[in-house]
Amino acid sequence: MGSNFIDYVKFYARSGNGGAGSVHFRREKYVPKGGPDGGDGGRGGHIILKGNSQLWTLLHLKYRKHVKADNGKQGEGQMKSGANGEDIILEVPVGTIARNDETGEQLLEILEDGQTEVLLPGGKGGLGNVHFKSATQQAPRYAQPGIEGEEKWIILELKVLADAGLVGFPNAGKSTFLSVVSAAKPEIGDYPFTTLTPNLGVVKYRDYKSFVIADIPGIIEGAAEGRGLGLRFLRHIERNSILLFMVSCEAESIKGEYNILLKELKKHNPQLLDKERLLAITKSDMLDQELIDEMKADLPPHLPYVFISSVSGLGIQELKDKIWQALN
Repeated sequence: MGSNFIDYVKFYARSGNGGAGSVHFRREKYVPKGGPDGGDGGRGGHIILKGNSQLWTLLHLKYRKHVKADNGKQGEGQMKSGANGEDIILEVPVGTIARNDETGEQLLEILEDGQTEVLLPGGKGGLGNVHFKSATQQAPRYAQPGIEGEEKWIILELKVLADAGLVGFPNAGKSTFLSVVSAAKPEIGDYPFTTLTPNLGVVKYRDYKSFVIADIPGIIEGAAEGRGLGLRFLRHIERNSILLFMVSCEAESIKGEYNILLKELKKHNPQLLDKERLLAITKSDMLDQELIDEMKADLPPHLPYVFISSVSGLGIQELKDKIWQALN
């Protein structure tokens, strides 16, 4: 799949114009002065986003630079309404946000499979002259024009939806851990993002259950101020339901390193601290029991932890159990 994980697309969207109402009079053989019978114009086509849980990327929209819906048709005589312009339905992965490119304002968010939202509504059709008949005006030569559609530059962004987000410095052994625990399904291979690489892994759990872990590229100190790629990848953690902190047992102080990571998250978005947290102390196959007991004294209080080794498999099942319990 290589570089298929696109988390960002931008395109010009235009909904359809409404059709004009008709100015028309009934013409029948024996009715020399038939009254008005002009029908209404059809509405312009909407541009609609629809959630599809089978999609993981926005790649299929990457090359659609212009998305235009059809105009509504004009009304006709005999009170016939014009046809509505055809809607354009863009299927997007669950977790897609649409925003107005100029203002940055969030327009809508797709959170469920099958959820359908109108991104740009089509213009309303105009009323035909049949609506404008009155006691004084028996033969109105007037109908409304249709209302124009809307046009906007739209940005779609996809936040990775994962059950657990890995938080740790680049040397914490996150990718090794991910490669060991996840039978990454082909469609969730390693996706280079447009600017960075969160890897998603589907972790198979007991009895055919599974959950998704996202490795967010190492948070560097200062990431929240936007140093490096900080902001772009911090926003990928916002949706995870638990945070799995990974600190190498080689760290000078496990508590110290954990606190730095916590501080980064807090600067980015204090709400991240409301999520449930777990701590994995990695590369622990080198440690003997005595050393482990000694290190336990330096762990952050009230934080569930597991000593693990992706190489020897130490603690891996226990960690999966803890993640599963936390998610459920």
